[in-house]
Amino acid sequence: MSMPAIVSKATSTSVDDINLIVNAEHWNPFSVLGPHELEAGGSKVRVIRAYLPEARDAWLVDLEKNARGVKIPMERVHRDGFFEVLVLDRSAPFAYRLAVEDYEGHYWEFIDPYQYGPVLTDFDLHLLGEGTHFRNFERLGAHFRVIDGVKGVHFAVWAPNAQRVSVVGNFNHWNGRRHPMRSCGATGVWEIFIPELTQGEVYKFEIKSRHNNYQVQKTDPYGLAAEVRPRTASIIWDVTKFAWNDNAWMANREKTQGLNSPIAVYEVHLGSWKRKVEDGNRFMTYRELADDLVEYLGQTNFTHIELLPVNEHPFDGSWGYQPVGYFAPTSRFGTPDDFAYFVDKLHQHGYGVILDWVPAHFPRDVHGLGFFDGTHLYEHEDPRLGEHRDWGTKIFNYGRPEVRNFLLGNALFWLERYHIDGLRVDAVASMLYLDYSRKEGEWIPNVFGGNENLEAIDFIKKLNELCHQEHPGVLTIAEESTSWSGVSRPTYLGGLGFSLKWNMGWMNDTLAYMEKDPVYRKYSHGGLTFSLIYAFNENFMLPLSHDEVVHGKKSLLDKMPGDLWQKFANLRLLYGYMYGHPGKKLLFMGDEFAQWREWTHDQSLDWHLLDWRDHQGIKNLVSDLNGLYRENPPLYEVDFDWQGFEWLELHDWENSVLAFMRRGRDPNDSIVVVCNFTPVVREDYRIGVPSGGFYREIMNTDSERYGGSNVGNAGGVWARQEPHGGQPYQISLKVPPLGVLFLKTPAVS
Repeated sequence: MSMPAIVSKATSTSVDDINLIVNAEHWNPFSVLGPHELEAGGSKVRVIRAYLPEARDAWLVDLEKNARGVKIPMERVHRDGFFEVLVLDRSAPFAYRLAVEDYEGHYWEFIDPYQYGPVLTDFDLHLLGEGTHFRNFERLGAHFRVIDGVKGVHFAVWAPNAQRVSVVGNFNHWNGRRHPMRSCGATGVWEIFIPELTQGEVYKFEIKSRHNNYQVQKTDPYGLAAEVRPRTASIIWDVTKFAWNDNAWMANREKTQGLNSPIAVYEVHLGSWKRKVEDGNRFMTYRELADDLVEYLGQTNFTHIELLPVNEHPFDGSWGYQPVGYFAPTSRFGTPDDFAYFVDKLHQHGYGVILDWVPAHFPRDVHGLGFFDGTHLYEHEDPRLGEHRDWGTKIFNYGRPEVRNFLLGNALFWLERYHIDGLRVDAVASMLYLDYSRKEGEWIPNVFGGNENLEAIDFIKKLNELCHQEHPGVLTIAEESTSWSGVSRPTYLGGLGFSLKWNMGWMNDTLAYMEKDPVYRKYSHGGLTFSLIYAFNENFMLPLSHDEVVHGKKSLLDKMPGDLWQKFANLRLLYGYMYGHPGKKLLFMGDEFAQWREWTHDQSLDWHLLDWRDHQGIKNLVSDLNGLYRENPPLYEVDFDWQGFEWLELHDWENSVLAFMRRGRDPNDSIVVVCNFTPVVREDYRIGVPSGGFYREIMNTDSERYGGSNVGNAGGVWARQEPHGGQPYQISLKVPPLGVLFLKTPAVS
């Protein structure tokens, strides 16, 4: 014969409410648990109810009597641990604690979370519902709060199709029946304040859906820290307490990152830049990386570092491009405070920090955003809209206000909480086109019958407007591989609003040209010069990124043709041409010292190569090119207008030579760049120039310092007043084999 569910007939609580609480199915647990006012014998009394499944005995500790409190036994009204007590002399709210002794004799006291009212205001909920709460990261997730003098953690999560949501963690033995949350009505937001939780506690949200009895434990979408993979819980962390020391950088950033400023970016994957091989090949910490990178950036003269995604991600092999913890710096390298230290230290030494950011898609991992509350909440339900089949990932539903708000708030979060200087937005092309990498019948046209993703376009425009409005001077950079017009034009002119766009056309055409044997390059001369036809249509950044040195594409050095000397010379030529060409610069780690092998994410770069002269020479060249670039305004001031560029020799396909002039804002300030794409020394090579005087050779990629043959012009050449190539003057140069010359033009009086 089974025991009855209700063991006390004196309870003030309905059998239905008790059973719903015990079975973790109550949609409004705060209406049952905690303190409530009752009528008893014509007077008002208070009943305190608690669900304590671990308790053998429970007490109410009345703190109104004295400092230690008076213990009042609570009555078990359900065998599974539902307790209540009537307090006859308390008609108004009063301070109390709950005390528990479990079946093993352990005793503890705690503050009842169900005595606290809502934390989120109606205005918060309104803004969250319409998708305009751009500081949503201050309300959703887990945040320390002090309520009625009590410090604890407020949890909030959006799960509109949930029947019940609970916070679970070590503090409640991962029991979803212990801390069910309050539903905030039609907004779909759930919340609870749990007193006395401390930093470092792990937690998840246990969600029971209204649909098909689906139940799952999810990582907090707004979680600020996360466990080290393969563990997947979120961690309570206060990211507002870090003491920043980068005021000087932040105050000057808008000027430092202007489009007329030098921007030379070193792209880094933190997990493989350098490892502690002597310590089990472990990852370096954020703090170790900061110290080493500051020193290295000082040696190589880059202005910025760009990090492959640091959002928490479960799979190392995704390089971070399949994030789960959008608000959590990956715990592989340390805590959120450690990451803040990383950014702060780089800022203090004058280096900007750009993050790769991934709003295009997210992975299917069960603990992540996918099928979050038993429905396709963050992603489209229809796979023709909601799946990237190439990548096995889900696509955000940009038309849903709360999803847009999640991503917009996330962008602002990194800019505000971690002082990030720019966001390089990954896979923009996949966002813009509904038929991206899809066959006929695998996509749905927009309302006008086109292939443009109108909702994504609107989201991108809002993203850029918001970032630039809230944080003037930050950079937003698009990895956009098509000919979409106006990617880096302001939204008020019909553009998408990015600061910069990766010039994928330049990268593809240039590498295709450089991979050819120099004997055949003359037949592809147009491919080399084609980039200048469109170079000023966008604000371009020239990328030689991680994507070019993986998946069988070979390293940059290994792509180069010829014998050993020619391979290194071609690489020096590539870099010299890149730094002369209009556009901001980006170079992936390892390329700056000519790593032979392809990049792999699970081991350190081959730093031992710097023991060899040729590799050290490439590093010297990159360092000097960055220094030259930063010190000479003609190479960066007018990057995005024809006024900053002039061809001096465009058509010499037979000799595979290019010559052009870069101009700064000062018309007297210019630099001539001459590139020889063959291994033949060009003696007495004549180039027309606009003015007379001495043209000083300020950079020669064939210098012995870089591993070259030292062919050059003994410091410079004088111009003769003889017309050539449509110019009134000419210079005669010895152009080194597979080399680039930079010549400072004389000032015009």
